[in-house]
Amino acid sequence: MRVVVLGAGFGGLELTTILSEQFGPDLELVLVDRAESFVFGFSKLDVMFGRTTAEAVTHRYDDIVKPGVRFSRGTVRAIDPVDKVVVTDREILRSDVLVIALGADLDPAATPGLLDGGCEFYSVAGAFRAVDVLREFDGGRVIVGVTSTPFKCPPAPSETALLMHDLLRRRGLLDRSQVSLVMPLPTPIPPSPDASRMLLTTFEERGIGWHPNTVVRAIDPERKVAVLADGEMPFDLFLGVPKHRAPDVLVESGLAVDGWVPVDYTLETQFPGVFAIGDCTSVGTPKAGVFAEGQACVAGERITALLRGEEPTATYDGHGICYLEVGDDSVAKVDVTFGQGEAPTGALEGPSTDLVTDKAEFGSSRIQRWFGHDWN
Repeated sequence: MRVVVLGAGFGGLELTTILSEQFGPDLELVLVDRAESFVFGFSKLDVMFGRTTAEAVTHRYDDIVKPGVRFSRGTVRAIDPVDKVVVTDREILRSDVLVIALGADLDPAATPGLLDGGCEFYSVAGAFRAVDVLREFDGGRVIVGVTSTPFKCPPAPSETALLMHDLLRRRGLLDRSQVSLVMPLPTPIPPSPDASRMLLTTFEERGIGWHPNTVVRAIDPERKVAVLADGEMPFDLFLGVPKHRAPDVLVESGLAVDGWVPVDYTLETQFPGVFAIGDCTSVGTPKAGVFAEGQACVAGERITALLRGEEPTATYDGHGICYLEVGDDSVAKVDVTFGQGEAPTGALEGPSTDLVTDKAEFGSSRIQRWFGHDWN
């Protein structure tokens, strides 16, 4: 029996770990990703703001040594969801069970001027390039702007604005600088009113401009202004969240409908034996790694039942936690649940310095579980 998992992010790594634990070498597991290595989303900000190095947060997929698991580096070129056949640029993979965990692709070119006049920081490469941009920045008007919805990790733009404020303060540049956050959401974290109130209070205390329900439509590199739906905003540095979309191969295969792969809380697609988890789906939770991890647990239970000839019963509860950098060396934790057919609920813990350790342990425990070694 062969299970092919496309995408080695939170979802793909957790799912292959679960199935390896259940079946070991008795099940052939193929994990496919076009990248050489894994980087936590929160690690991108750590590198971007000079708190660590790119090398320290990069975890190579070749280091995965688990019974039954083979990592195959390659770009997925075609998917036949009926026969569960995948074509990459290196091989053809036939499967008994297929799991789509390809995430969301970023499309900075979709926003006019972003590539020439702004700094996209949501991709790994973009965040790592931003290190030099921030190192050379000597103050001025900073916009952290979102260009479309949905977008991954909704708290990340708020974190970026707060960490940018910290950076300017440390350099003594606040007296001639202004940080503004432009988001299409009505509050920073809509599912958690407590977290949103905390952030709005913090923005006000630190003089960070808050511009809700607003999308950046374009960047004018020559005039250095962000074009909004209802006007313009000048900047000296634009840190942009680019448009997100489903990978083209999912659209071409017929898996994506109205932009994303439709699944319910069983994580099963319309095609028998084909599951989808994480950012590529329209399951109804935020596009963030911790939700992909939770979905992988459910998919893992259901696939285990199927392979053992049992009736699958597990369903996704829509629960997840995320850590939120608030500057001043403090971290908050947001606990949210997106129950099926229910309004989302969220609770806030912190911010506190104790949660800095909690967040570090969260990351190190995943590296140990997925890669089998400590986070060096």
